[in-house]
Amino acid sequence: MPANLSPEYKEAEHAYKRAREPRERLECLREMLRTIPKHKGTEHLQADIKSRIRELTDELAAPRKGGRSHASALRREGAAQVCLVGPPNSGKSTLHAVLTGSRSEAGPFPFTTQSPVPGMLPFEDIAFQLVDLPPVAAEHLAPELFGVLQSADAAWLVVDLADPATPEQVLAVRDELARRKIMLDERWPGERAVAPADAGVQDDDIFRVRLPTLLVANKSDLDPEPDEAKVLEELLGLRFPALCVSAKAGSGLGELAPFLARALGIVRVYTKLPGKAADRSRPFTLRAGDRVLDVARLVHADVAGSLKYARVWGSGEFDGQQVGPEHRVADGDVLELHSRCCGSKAVVPSYAGARRYSVFGKFPSRPDTTPRHSGMKVRH
Repeated sequence: MPANLSPEYKEAEHAYKRAREPRERLECLREMLRTIPKHKGTEHLQADIKSRIRELTDELAAPRKGGRSHASALRREGAAQVCLVGPPNSGKSTLHAVLTGSRSEAGPFPFTTQSPVPGMLPFEDIAFQLVDLPPVAAEHLAPELFGVLQSADAAWLVVDLADPATPEQVLAVRDELARRKIMLDERWPGERAVAPADAGVQDDDIFRVRLPTLLVANKSDLDPEPDEAKVLEELLGLRFPALCVSAKAGSGLGELAPFLARALGIVRVYTKLPGKAADRSRPFTLRAGDRVLDVARLVHADVAGSLKYARVWGSGEFDGQQVGPEHRVADGDVLELHSRCCGSKAVVPSYAGARRYSVFGKFPSRPDTTPRHSGMKVRH
């Protein structure tokens, strides 16, 4: 029986797919359940939605040290959130500590990491949030691991090149995650052209997550074979992009952040006042294909609603060209946003402790909470 989903439901589903914060996803799920047509053709989908609502509710309520829930303790920051997954003793925690300076606990015994540990990987004028997750193994699965992966932007599959059991472990990690509808995907949004077989393909399961994945072959200093990562992928039939690194020796680490910026299609946009130089200290971070309107949404929802036009330096035909809200921004663009209110005054982002905006001194009643920004914390 066809589902015949309503426009209201489709809008809520689209919002769910774009949502990253657990509370935002929960609200979208509740709206999906409210607007879904109630008939036999949607019974399974209703059951899936109710199940996911229960999971998110439990995740948000789960206590941990300090009295905070797991979801609230791991706040998204930076240009993107990247999760480190892998089998026990693959060197994830050591790699995380070296790259971010975190205190992620590492040890010679398995399951040292018991809960997600966030840290920031700097790259030029932005940073990526790296989350060290508990190891993936059938005999021990941390409950919060899957909630974090469902809202992540990408994953690093960290493996130990020197371990003979690595091939079996890689397949076990992939299959265990797939059972929870988390698919490790070799396709990255900024790195590939869509193959003919992929063109127009739609995933009917809205709860299946496809994470762009980089194979990080760790402990390369202990393996004498320079092409061991390629051999591993050929053996297992994998097509992940791969980088060989050594967390202890430091080799290959400098390639990780540039790969993320390129493969995720990170676009940095700066803002300016009329007649003033651009503020290049803290860019807004977007993705390839995003528009001027998306920049305005990062400033504040009210700015997006009243946006009239922008002047652009960079991707325009000439400096200061007037463009509309649908103009696609490019990395390094400088924007001067102009609003319909207050006589088309320029919108001025402010970074005094929180990302806000002003229209010549007038501040909004509420701060922006959009998660896809360059890592500034928002004051509530």
